[in-house]
Amino acid sequence: MSELSPFTYEYDGERLSGVYGDGGAPGGATAVLLHGAGNGSKERSVPLLAEFVARGCGGLAFDFSGHGESTGALAELSLRRRFEQAVAVIDAHAPADRPLVLIGFSMSGQTVADLAGHYGDRVASLGLCAPAVYAAEAWDVSFGDGDGPFSEIIRRPDSWREAPALDVLRAYEGRAVLAVPGTDSVIPQEVTEAVQDALAARAQFTRLELPDAEHMLGLWFRDHPDDRREFVAALLTGLGHQRWLATHGWLAKQLPPGRSVTGVGFLSGGWSSQMRGLALDDGTELVLRSFVKPFFRHHAPGLLTREATVLALLAGEDGVPAPELVAVDATAEHCDHPSLLMSRLPGRVRVDEEDLVRRLDLLAAQLVRIHEVVPDERPRTYQAWTSPERVRAPQGAMWERAVDVIRRDPPPYEGVFLHRDFHPGNVLFTDLRITGVVDWVETSWGPADLDVAHCSTALALLHGPEHGLGFRERYEAQGGRRLADGPDHLYWRLLDALAYCPDAAKFAGPWRELGRADLTPEVLGGRLEAYVGGLMERYG
Repeated sequence: MSELSPFTYEYDGERLSGVYGDGGAPGGATAVLLHGAGNGSKERSVPLLAEFVARGCGGLAFDFSGHGESTGALAELSLRRRFEQAVAVIDAHAPADRPLVLIGFSMSGQTVADLAGHYGDRVASLGLCAPAVYAAEAWDVSFGDGDGPFSEIIRRPDSWREAPALDVLRAYEGRAVLAVPGTDSVIPQEVTEAVQDALAARAQFTRLELPDAEHMLGLWFRDHPDDRREFVAALLTGLGHQRWLATHGWLAKQLPPGRSVTGVGFLSGGWSSQMRGLALDDGTELVLRSFVKPFFRHHAPGLLTREATVLALLAGEDGVPAPELVAVDATAEHCDHPSLLMSRLPGRVRVDEEDLVRRLDLLAAQLVRIHEVVPDERPRTYQAWTSPERVRAPQGAMWERAVDVIRRDPPPYEGVFLHRDFHPGNVLFTDLRITGVVDWVETSWGPADLDVAHCSTALALLHGPEHGLGFRERYEAQGGRRLADGPDHLYWRLLDALAYCPDAAKFAGPWRELGRADLTPEVLGGRLEAYVGGLMERYG
């Protein structure tokens, strides 16, 4: 193993101090470690860097200007200058023909995302340790002394929600490890969850929990060699393979004899799981669903087993175009993540405004048909997705009254077969014809009002409050089940709508991927408020 050697690099009037090593593996990756803000420096990363080098990698760490042994004033540094300094050092000391493993602590979570966008396919693995991301307007602003414009921007509530870094991470398809301390007094939990959701969209994602650690994970890895080795192993395992190896092996065994996969592509519109379209050499198309996010992975045995059962049931149902089940590994016994393989249906998701009125009638008629399914065995009873204690609504008398509505016991109802997540994002259209209804993991038994409520909320957010408020009438006009009246119906509508508080934009990510860039947090928040107010006026 090569020893770590110091170096200096002159860039833009500053002398940057670094350390590097080469593990000697031919064509091995170069690991680049980037420290956080404040008093962060390369020194605390040396043991982690040495671990990469011991495994055959090249290794590189340096002090940003104003930090450690580098020259310059910290107040003059900015996110842009951090990015530019990192690019300069990497280009000078990391062989251009080697893949990159980028590791960032705290503020350098932003820098890693910037570098991933810059280097593209050369980036084979990302390690984000208690990472931060920032609003676009903060990128060019000097850090200053802690009470200037940069601090004002990053302290503005929710300024990070539209961070361009999240878009970069959402598009990244390589290996990614998110290291999360048990206690973090610096990075809000909402930021960590947003980074996780972005990485889980396409990356080969792993979340590494460090329950006894605090924010400064560089120090933690320095002092805890077992966790340090686990982190490095997670970043390097399967490096260079743009696929989950175990899942790939399982998938090959599920295909018809003699068939092989000739193409793989991500499908837009998923939020809870990664969805890939698979093309076979005989022209057949399949869809692979994998639960990667920790919450959904934990619940996957129930979710995927239920979906497999429902798909088998619906195979004999006319008028409900559901995928055909091919195989399922609900517990990840054979795959890297819990997965389900199914046929691919024709059509596409429509969230645009064209032919909207006609499409709403088709949605209502399709929901009526779903509610007519009579299963041999009832699925589980519905589960509420919020409660009065969990709602985090904006301040105001209307919101208080709305939350009070769902404090009562659920109204009595006549149960029906529910899709439970029926909305435009889970319906496929070919021209003006529904050719597919997907995502059956939440199928339940409960009041028809609840499916109507869920689709209504989505329509209000997508197309405007008036379309959500009017969906009940469309459902009834298509011959739907009798719905509750007055306050009872209001209960079910608000039980769904209040689950979107306070961050309706979080659920709208797939819609924006499908072209609805107009669905900003401000637009969605305004539509949700108008929709809830309309419900209170109409049924309260």
